[in-house]
Amino acid sequence: MKRLLLTAYLLTVFLFTTNAQNYADSLMLTYVRWIPTDLGNGLTWKSYHFNQKELFSSNQFVSIVQAKLNNKNLKFALGSADNYVPEVDTLRKLKLTSTIAFENYALAAVNGGFFNTKRGGSVDFLKINKKIIDSASYTSSKPIPEHSMAAITIDDNNFKIVKGGEKLYWEKSLPQASVLVTGPLLIYNNEEQELKNNPFNNNRHPRTCACVTKDDDLLLITVDGRNAMAQGMTLHELTYLSRMLGCKDAINLDGGGSTTMYIKGQPFEGVVNFPCDNKQFDHYGERAVSNILIILKK
Repeated sequence: MKRLLLTAYLLTVFLFTTNAQNYADSLMLTYVRWIPTDLGNGLTWKSYHFNQKELFSSNQFVSIVQAKLNNKNLKFALGSADNYVPEVDTLRKLKLTSTIAFENYALAAVNGGFFNTKRGGSVDFLKINKKIIDSASYTSSKPIPEHSMAAITIDDNNFKIVKGGEKLYWEKSLPQASVLVTGPLLIYNNEEQELKNNPFNNNRHPRTCACVTKDDDLLLITVDGRNAMAQGMTLHELTYLSRMLGCKDAINLDGGGSTTMYIKGQPFEGVVNFPCDNKQFDHYGERAVSNILIILKK
């Protein structure tokens, strides 16, 4: 009997602590005083440093670029470090997010999908302006990876986050002019998506994601990490953050050392977050990537 009472007591304490933590995080994200910057043309950039272990009991630096999807002054697009279809084992170019953004006259940008760090090129399907840049690298002998089961599509400036499926090469049937396959999908049609139990999802890392809110805003989000000043998030925490920001659809992009946000005209070559590849909490730790998501002036 005593053992049952002790078990019930410990369960009650666990549930209360968990709910209390969620409640604290909810309050923090509801009342946080973001530091906003009006970039013009209806584009806004805001950030905040949660530096007293205020969010998920950890230090976090979050940056957000926000724009209305129906903004007639802006254009949404994908950018690539190169623009050709390679032969097998052909070495591909990798460039810094800030470099690709500058070359494409971007107002704002974040790094895009996952890529081969040795040979270059996306590991998932990438199509830009009706031209296929990269095809998927998975095979029929293995399950489709989580990062290959959803996509960002852009067609006639219509930006969408779409859910794929377990059918092989589902992405090739997408009719939109530009397609970036990535993932995992975090939220779709206001429903949180199930995430696999693995280190990539469960451990804290720098993260980049794109969201569409219930008010039809596009949010590009970076979460810095791998530093005592900014510890990064699990994908469960990133999902929670996205939901608190009002997202009805949210998708994970490449993270880790790739996580970078670029804003035209800002210091440090436009890099406004704290990329971690140099293991310092500064703006100089950018990693060269294969593709990016960009916002341009029409």
